[in-house]
Order: sequence, then C-alpha cells, then structure tokens
Amino acid sequence: MKKLYYTAFIYAVLGLIAGIFYREITKYSDFTGSTVLVALHTHIFMLGFFFFLIVLILGKLFQVHETKSFSAWYIVYNIGIIITIGAMTTRGMLQINGQDISFLPHIAGLGHAILGIGFIWLLILLGKRIK
Repeated sequence: MKKLYYTAFIYAVLGLIAGIFYREITKYSDFTGSTVLVALHTHIFMLGFFFFLIVLILGKLFQVHETKSFSAWYIVYNIGIIITIGAMTTRGMLQINGQDISFLPHIAGLGHAILGIGFIWLLILLGKRIK
C-alpha cells in the first residue's frame, strides 16, 4: 500500500512541475501558440496522482493490491503513463520550437491505449476481490 501512496505522491510532484514548466517555458520562449504541453499537467494529475489515490482507497477497502497479477498491472499502467507523458512533453517542446514530428501523436495514442488496458485490468482485479 505504501508503494501506491508513494506513486501518487511522485505523480503529484510531477504534475505540479509540469504546470510550472509549461508556464515558464512558454513565457521564456515568448510562445503564444497552441502546444500539447498545456494538457500535460492535467494528464499527470488525473492519470497519475488522482488515479493512484483511488487505487490506494481500493486497496484499503478491497485489498486489490493483494491480487495475483497486481504487480504486473502496476508496471504496465506506469509504462502507459510514461509513454504518454514522454510523447506529450517531446511534442510540446517541438511545437514551441516551431517543429513537430508526425508520429508523436501515435506514440501518445499507444500510451493511452496501454492506460485503457490498465483500466480494464484493474476493474478485473477489483471484480475478483469483490466476489
């Protein structure tokens, strides 16, 4: 359970840093256009911080963290977040510099797909604990 708390804590810090980073890098670069960095802060908070707080509560109420494949789920879900925020950060920085790479949205989409698998997987793990 402490692992879930620390994971939520780390994502909270990363979410705060992402918000500050977006504000400061666009101000420093005199950038006024549109960039995906604006959504990075929210993605990290919702998919990382708040989501792991919910999983922590589910662990307390239903011991979902004691299921057989929970450790594998934890790794897969975090890989999905890392792919998503990595692609978003890279694309946002390129947009600020007036560039873009066409395949980066597909990589972010892959990260989101992995997160979707993680959501379903967690619901299956929860279902096993509720029975």
